[in-house]
Amino acid sequence: MSVQRNNRRWSRRAFLRVAVGAGAGAILAACGQATTTAPTAPAATTAPAEATAPAQLPPPPAPGPLTAADAGGMEKLVELARAEGNLSTIALPDDWANYGEMKKKFLEKYPFIKHEDLNPDASSAQEIEAIKANAGSKGPQAPDVIDVGFTWGNTAKKEGLLQPYKVEKWNEIPDTLKDPEGFWYADYYGVMAFEVNTQVVKNIPQDWSDLLKPEYKGQIALAGDPTGSGQAINAVWAAALGNGGSLDDPMPGLEFFKQLNEMGNLLPVVAKPATIAKGETPIALRWDYNALANRDQNAGNIDIAVVVPKSGSLAGVYVQAISAYAPRPHAARLWMEFLYSDEGQLIWLKGYATPARFEAMRKAGLIPQDLLDKLPKTDAPVAFPTGDQINAAFDKIKSGWPTIVGATVQ
Repeated sequence: MSVQRNNRRWSRRAFLRVAVGAGAGAILAACGQATTTAPTAPAATTAPAEATAPAQLPPPPAPGPLTAADAGGMEKLVELARAEGNLSTIALPDDWANYGEMKKKFLEKYPFIKHEDLNPDASSAQEIEAIKANAGSKGPQAPDVIDVGFTWGNTAKKEGLLQPYKVEKWNEIPDTLKDPEGFWYADYYGVMAFEVNTQVVKNIPQDWSDLLKPEYKGQIALAGDPTGSGQAINAVWAAALGNGGSLDDPMPGLEFFKQLNEMGNLLPVVAKPATIAKGETPIALRWDYNALANRDQNAGNIDIAVVVPKSGSLAGVYVQAISAYAPRPHAARLWMEFLYSDEGQLIWLKGYATPARFEAMRKAGLIPQDLLDKLPKTDAPVAFPTGDQINAAFDKIKSGWPTIVGATVQ
């Protein structure tokens, strides 16, 4: 792979050592220019110029406090959230990045919150549409917060669908992983992997080229629809890296899946933990943290292998944000504070998702050694795209899938 900045590939372990500081800007440039100092916070009651709703949507309420301090401190924020009494999240399945434990611990800490767990299997695109569809609604069907693929954070900001908020641990989130105004910021990342039910698949594939073998006919599945699911789109892009493509050229990934589809190896079915365990989708392309968690969940019953392709794979960052139309904005801010607290970050790490504050917490000795020891120890090269590359690749894959591959994944 080229050693140019935006095509650099690292081993996962090497990336964890340089994810913060000078190296971070060279690896994970965000959609805008990276900053080297903390940006000046916009006034708590005034939205930056970009936060204007599209004409077809009602204007969003004025943004609230930018920080917990602006709200009067954490105790006051808790009081304000208590008065709202509810929180609606979306697209947070229990088996994704350990969100089951995350939601449980949050509600134990703040038992006055009634939680609406909207559409756990929604894609990033569907999360954005849910904000639009419920703009102006005060009901529980309107999401207060979203967790979306990296590219959707900036898209939603430009469409005026987000409001800014900076958690107390803001300065420990690398500049390259956050919007400087606080509209969105990274929560965790993972690496694309093969999740294999070894009770069905006897010869475990080790690389992308292996998936083209006839023995895998009707066994390979994506974790979503590549026209809208970030996890599925990234799987196609990762395949490009193992088939002559690059971070700037995802087209070989589409051609690869065209081959899989034409030879019958590709199943047009969304792979989920249950379908993998049952052997219905015995080879699934999923983020490693989801695959590893499913492996652990089925330990003793179903043998699941998790393989990072030896020729290389792709890292994917997800971001958190608060809806500009959040009916319960203080509860949303309290949720964000919990996610980025030491407790919340360790909950993600327990689920094998590398949290945004990982390096700061590691340096401070806040990560238990047993959690560090559980992290995957693969030395396969991993590519970390820039924001511009993500936007370009996603557009090409979403538009190219129907015409080049032609499979409807559902």
